[in-house]
Amino acid sequence: MLAEQQQATKLRSGAEILLDCLLDEQVETLFGYPGGAVLPIYDALYHYPQIRHILTRHEQAAVHAADGFARVTGKTGVVLVTSGPGATNTVTGIANAYMDSVPLVIITGQVPENMIGRDSFQEVDIYGITMPITKHNYLINDVNELATVVKEAFYIANSGRKGPVLIDIPKNIMTAQTDAEIPEQVKIRGYRGKPPVSQRMVERMAARIQHARKPVFLIGGGVIGANASEIFRQLVEQTQIPVVSTMMGIGAFPTRHPLFLGMLGMHGTFAANKAVHQADLLIALGVRFSDRVMGKAKSFSPESYKIHVDVDASELNKNIKIDLPITADIQDVLLALQKYPLHVDTDEWVELTTHWQKKVPRFDRSNSQLKPQSVIQLLDAATEGNGIVVTDVGQHQIWTIHNYAFAEPRSLLTSAGLGTMGYGLPAAIGAAFAAPNRQVICISGDGSFQMNLQELMTVVDHQLPIKIAILNNGYLGMVRQWQELFFENRYSSVKISSPDFVTLAKSYGITGLRAHSYEQAKAIIQTAMSIDGPVLMEFDVAEEENVYPMVPPGGENHEMILPE
Repeated sequence: MLAEQQQATKLRSGAEILLDCLLDEQVETLFGYPGGAVLPIYDALYHYPQIRHILTRHEQAAVHAADGFARVTGKTGVVLVTSGPGATNTVTGIANAYMDSVPLVIITGQVPENMIGRDSFQEVDIYGITMPITKHNYLINDVNELATVVKEAFYIANSGRKGPVLIDIPKNIMTAQTDAEIPEQVKIRGYRGKPPVSQRMVERMAARIQHARKPVFLIGGGVIGANASEIFRQLVEQTQIPVVSTMMGIGAFPTRHPLFLGMLGMHGTFAANKAVHQADLLIALGVRFSDRVMGKAKSFSPESYKIHVDVDASELNKNIKIDLPITADIQDVLLALQKYPLHVDTDEWVELTTHWQKKVPRFDRSNSQLKPQSVIQLLDAATEGNGIVVTDVGQHQIWTIHNYAFAEPRSLLTSAGLGTMGYGLPAAIGAAFAAPNRQVICISGDGSFQMNLQELMTVVDHQLPIKIAILNNGYLGMVRQWQELFFENRYSSVKISSPDFVTLAKSYGITGLRAHSYEQAKAIIQTAMSIDGPVLMEFDVAEEENVYPMVPPGGENHEMILPE
């Protein structure tokens, strides 16, 4: 009788409202880990077969997996975890997504409202903890507001400058009944998801491009986030202006293109750093001008007129003085720019920058039997540059960026802003669910891989065909390199031991392969690619191989340390 009355009045629990909202947002994949405070949601999820729940082995990994899913699809990744340690375990993943502008909605359970503030079991103020690392967050205190909040959360996460939004839901809200409906749309007072384009600003931008002689495009993750890669490529073809990229911008422009000079900054290429230093016009699209990109701010691109286009006004003039700041969606600006006939004389400039690119070797020299750079090049050849490559953080990350030829956007997933070791494997899991028909490769180091290796079980559960490449050098490689170059070879706490990764893989039911030489590496990569399921490959590379070029900390970008 009670069930009939609820049906007659369309009453639903807060948990059911939440899941109906997810369906309304076309969410089909949910990453999470259950616990006491979210049991009503997981009980309701039992009756929602349309939503596929991916059980990771750690809450941090759930957020990284949702992050990888979001980067590949452009959609909002969704995470569901419990209160207390379940919630706090998400913090690193949330901060990572916040730094790299990745759209996520994180749903955390909370103790019942009447228990909040009493030091209850698994109670923690995740709302307060995550306030500095979310685009917005909510603590629900009325079940009638839940549907509107979820709608707002998805809108905020994936509009304007994208980012994570957290919703904290007390357990009593999950069980409370309501007849509230899901709103068709939301309006948030004072919030602009997409600012309008100023035609006057675009006209000034076009005039500057027209009269430049040494222009450079600097592209960041904002180009990918705005889905502007194709229109940007057309603009470059029209103007013949060289292109450099931040780490987040890799893939927004084909890296094999003759006008692409490489990544800019501390671990950037000689050509990219040299070109930006000598440019008379720098057109920055969707970048943060972080310290790793600029080097010494006062001497960054000293002779250039600087144009900066970003959807987030707070990034303009934040780290560097901009001559023409434009707050707008990058795709909208580039479409408006197409109206102007841009005839730019860059022949001499392109010849010079190409000469730099050819003159200085990039990561070519090695004293090891098996070069880590060669491993990346072999992986590139095996996938013809068409794989989705996910990296952890360290030397292998930089070697990947410089030795894998990314042909399209959303093909490189890496932790750029936060530099999160342990990101790679769970993000690769998210990528595999997002693009089941593409080859996903996780490139990691022996240090990074050990931070979330428990997710091998998640890979096995779903038989995800991820190919894992571990470059094992026995060190926390990037830290060791800094100690070698800037701390007089005082190696402090950087020598790291590891399990036998091949045996470890086999214990999970994953094929494990190992290589000590170039020929062995070539052979095991071919074998791995012929296997349908997951494969772990361990490559024993030189212990003290360094990443070059490198700008010393506090140095100017054109003052690069090159291989001897």
